[in-house]
Amino acid sequence: MAKKILYLMMAALMVVLSACTTTSKPSNQSNDSALGGKDTSTLTISLGPDMLTWDIHNHTTTATETIHVNVFDYLLMRDTEGEIKPHLAKEWKQVDDTTYEFTLTEGVKFHNGDDLTAEDVKFTLERVANDNTLKSHGDFDTIKEVKVLDPLTFQIITYEPDPMLISRISRQASGILPKNYIEEKGMDEFLKSPIGSGPYKFKEWKKDNQITLVKNDDYFGKKGEWDEVVFRAIPEDSTRVAELLTDSVNIIANVPPSDWKRINDSENSQIANGPSNRTYMLFLRTQEGWPTSDVKVRQAIDYAIDDKALVESLLDGGGTPTLTRVNPGNIGFEESLYDKYNYDVDKAKKLLEEAGYKDGLTIELAGPTGRYIKDREVMQLIAGMLAEAGIHTEMNLLQWSSFTELRDQEKFKEGYLIALGSSFFDAGQALDYYGTERSSSINGYSNKEIDELLQEANTSLDPAVRTAKYQEVQKIASVEMPIIPLFQIDQFFGVTDGIEYAPRLDELIYIPDVHKK
Repeated sequence: MAKKILYLMMAALMVVLSACTTTSKPSNQSNDSALGGKDTSTLTISLGPDMLTWDIHNHTTTATETIHVNVFDYLLMRDTEGEIKPHLAKEWKQVDDTTYEFTLTEGVKFHNGDDLTAEDVKFTLERVANDNTLKSHGDFDTIKEVKVLDPLTFQIITYEPDPMLISRISRQASGILPKNYIEEKGMDEFLKSPIGSGPYKFKEWKKDNQITLVKNDDYFGKKGEWDEVVFRAIPEDSTRVAELLTDSVNIIANVPPSDWKRINDSENSQIANGPSNRTYMLFLRTQEGWPTSDVKVRQAIDYAIDDKALVESLLDGGGTPTLTRVNPGNIGFEESLYDKYNYDVDKAKKLLEEAGYKDGLTIELAGPTGRYIKDREVMQLIAGMLAEAGIHTEMNLLQWSSFTELRDQEKFKEGYLIALGSSFFDAGQALDYYGTERSSSINGYSNKEIDELLQEANTSLDPAVRTAKYQEVQKIASVEMPIIPLFQIDQFFGVTDGIEYAPRLDELIYIPDVHKK
């Protein structure tokens, strides 16, 4: 109890220090862009950091996809309840274990007026399936070929049975690109002036400032109510909240608990919250030469961290401790590991002693700041907890763009903090990080039994078989700890009163679903 009170006091101090940060409002911004101003045709949103790229295949972040999903259409798309529905593809059928056939909706056009056809689908999916330098390649490398039958009909053929194929083409990196435009102009020009078929068109990107989209009046599907949508980059929590309360922004993401009451008590805004499929985790190196290569050191780190105290003191209960990153509602969920956590400082010290670190050790942990709710404070509190067990932490806190760049270059030392979702809502995607191939460029973890279980589960069309094998993987991983799950995080958005918006489980903000009251 005394330790939890100490953590609460430490968390309170962090809140005070964060609140002391002052940032002046950019001179080129105007209150008129929000409903509280003069212009009610513009929706302004801040997700925190800026978008990473316009290349839909070369990132794996939901914050960037939230912008992409409004410019590029998916073949299929999840609705607000998470159910996969027809979108560009109006119907589909399974031909055999490795072949699905799709029929496109007639009359869909790209923003430059070109027709969207099966050739564009082939160009898009084979690009990401064949180019192993693209960050989303691993989610699409099961695709062997896209066979065009006619301008509106095509087949997706996989190397082996792929039970996740329908999920793959309804989420991140599956937006359809304009083949002719890219082949004529080149990818560099496309990235400067992107063209999709979605409900909004690209207008302008002022890097590290804002992205502006305009309504596509010729959109084939449900149209947005807003003539213009602006995504502003505001990494600092206190600044985002201030911009919301002064009607400069309509929707802000990742509102810290210290501001929930303030927003709900204000005259112009409220908190909109809901669960997410995102889990805070520590990725730890397992390669020889690093102290974290010893499973006992990894276990000691886990036992030194009080996950429940993190959730209670920093998030006011807005999360659930967990020993797995596969959450409820996902195929393959292992219930026995959810809403559970390991915390025993004495055991952590004993494990360190058994690993040869009786006098403690020093590790470096990297983490983003301004990307997730309370990410910096989570890192700081974890460092305090680890210190009690004799683990000194050198923290490397970075802005999101710098963090992702160094992570992709494998520059981090013993480990890093990250909060990952699972856009397929399938353990196959979440647990891919434990496979030898994926881990080789992350933390070097390798386990032959896990590789075999994943291979069997990822190619089985029997949901029961897949679930059993994924559950076994989670149980093994919960002992070996190459990745330490901390807690599933809830979503907390600030929304101005003139907006009707409910958070989606997939965390996307699809503009046609955001309404004026």
